[in-house]
Amino acid sequence: MATGQATALTRPPGTSERLRDHERAVEAARRSFAAIPPGARVRLAKRTSNLFRVRAPSDAPGLDLSGLTGVVDVDPEARTARVGGLTTYEQLVDELLPHGFVPLVVPQLRTITIGGAVTGLGIEAASFRNGLPHESVLEMRVLTGAGEVVTATPDGEHAELFRAFPNSYGSLGYALDLVIELEPAHPWVLLRHVRFDGVAALVDAVRAVMADAAWSGERVDFVDGVVFGPREAYLTLGRWSDDLPHGTRPSDYTGERVFYRSIQHRRTDALSAHDYLWRWDTDWFWCSRAFGAQVPAVRRLWPKHLLRSDVYWKIVALENRYGPMARLDRLRGLPARERVVQDVEIPLDRTAEFVEWFLREVPIEPVWLCPIQLRDAGSATGDVSGDESTPWPLYPMRRGEPYVNVGFWSSVPIEPGAADGDVNRRIEDEVTRLGGHKSLYSDAYYDEATFARLYGGAAYTAARHRYDPTGRLPTLYEKAVRAG
Repeated sequence: MATGQATALTRPPGTSERLRDHERAVEAARRSFAAIPPGARVRLAKRTSNLFRVRAPSDAPGLDLSGLTGVVDVDPEARTARVGGLTTYEQLVDELLPHGFVPLVVPQLRTITIGGAVTGLGIEAASFRNGLPHESVLEMRVLTGAGEVVTATPDGEHAELFRAFPNSYGSLGYALDLVIELEPAHPWVLLRHVRFDGVAALVDAVRAVMADAAWSGERVDFVDGVVFGPREAYLTLGRWSDDLPHGTRPSDYTGERVFYRSIQHRRTDALSAHDYLWRWDTDWFWCSRAFGAQVPAVRRLWPKHLLRSDVYWKIVALENRYGPMARLDRLRGLPARERVVQDVEIPLDRTAEFVEWFLREVPIEPVWLCPIQLRDAGSATGDVSGDESTPWPLYPMRRGEPYVNVGFWSSVPIEPGAADGDVNRRIEDEVTRLGGHKSLYSDAYYDEATFARLYGGAAYTAARHRYDPTGRLPTLYEKAVRAG
């Protein structure tokens, strides 16, 4: 792998052939849309998903975009790539890393697609400096609800769609391809795990790292954190490196060892670039423990190539469909459980308040923290038209304000007299009270008026009217709240 820069600043061989194949896939996508009966709702036909809301069934044929995968073109001098909308980040990393590049933000799970990360948001430990995946998109071709293919850019004819597409979850159209910015990669990522005895102290450290991109005199390229309890929290600070420190052996968390457990016991660590990018995927953060995959005896028998998030997601999908564990709990006399699987963005100044409330009120630990802020107005897509303070109306984070993504993924028992969804509703209320937003990949319970106020309102309605005038696609509210 190249060490920080592409060694040959030329396009990879075979680019012309890939471009021709890609254009044929775009035409196939048009035909697939046209084949869906008029009046039938258009939904993506996709075998994998990282959503945690169960979709309502449909008899209509799905929209087939399966040919729109892979890196179509790389421009090493401009540090950009054109990629198919259904390309997974696993494929992006596999194809770009040998050229010495990675996307500016690589979400944590291998099977998230670039189109999915843009239309549904995505974050990672580089988000404190590189923002959200859609902020590194220079242009995208979108198949709209009207069946048209349009090219959306920050300042072109379809700038309205460019702004409204992030967080629209396929309710305005589907990304066929995207031109994205890249950054140089290095062979290694060196880590420091810094312990704090309370969330407030950790938040103060996050503020310093976000302001200076440094900690204790060392550069910080990546930062995220784990809260194990009210008195035990860690920041993991990472930096690119061309070399390993003398005597250091890189760690491997793709086998018997579990990454998140190492945070409590190691002060420093080193991972290859590839293993760092997928450090959370092997165990779906810590959620693989629900399947026994962290029991040493089970882990030794579990095939190494099946220690990955999409395998665990398939197990969850089976539970959602058939409910074997829920039936077993009923037979054992245990209460029903409410799924609490959410990521929320909280302003940095209110993060300690939210996490401390959460630890008191919701019996879920650990909790993941990922600092994030929108890119400066001077970045490639930072000058998007519209409201300068909140340039992305469907997820109106404010430019210049630091946030922390708080992730929690588990379930809680439904207390006597309570209803399924009550805990999630309380979380939604607290997030809104503190000026935050929550991602829409999982269960949501907002009423329609509140949802419109939080997720786009008039900007979404205008884009919907222009790009899906006959309502071929489910609305964002139908998808996020009504499981349409």
